[in-house]
Amino acid sequence: MAWQMTETTGKSDGNDRQERDFTTLFDTIEFADAYRSTYLAGSIARPAYEGIKRDFGIIREEYALLACLAHFDDLTAQDVANIGCRPRNTVSRAVHRMVADGYIHRALDSRDGRRSRLRITDAGRALHEKAAAYLADRQERVLAGLDPKERAIFSRLLRKAALHAAALED
Repeated sequence: MAWQMTETTGKSDGNDRQERDFTTLFDTIEFADAYRSTYLAGSIARPAYEGIKRDFGIIREEYALLACLAHFDDLTAQDVANIGCRPRNTVSRAVHRMVADGYIHRALDSRDGRRSRLRITDAGRALHEKAAAYLADRQERVLAGLDPKERAIFSRLLRKAALHAAALED
């Protein structure tokens, strides 16, 4: 079990060890559903984004920008921040890097010259497809413990909860 830890119990010879199962926190913490959700998302995202950074040289925020733009014709940086619940300053840094590297195109908004519209380039779309495969693969490995019926129910419940959370955003 990945969350088991062997620790010294405090005896001076250091040979008395016990295993502690940290997954008990999944059931005992006061906000168990949120904690479990965060842990699950992290267990998918962390290793996948490490691979994306290693193999493609982009960080999580940069890929998140590409992922959003791959699914919409164009967006503003504020749209991306709202979609991903990300801080605007991290999205802004990602925009600058992705424009400089040719993965996205930025143009002034014709209706509001104070804003820019962002579009993914062909190179950005190709990079998105490669990086998305890392996340999809990791998601499949993490959720492999669910049978197909459980997976369908889990997916429906996650979607329902996410839509409700999106409706709460002001």
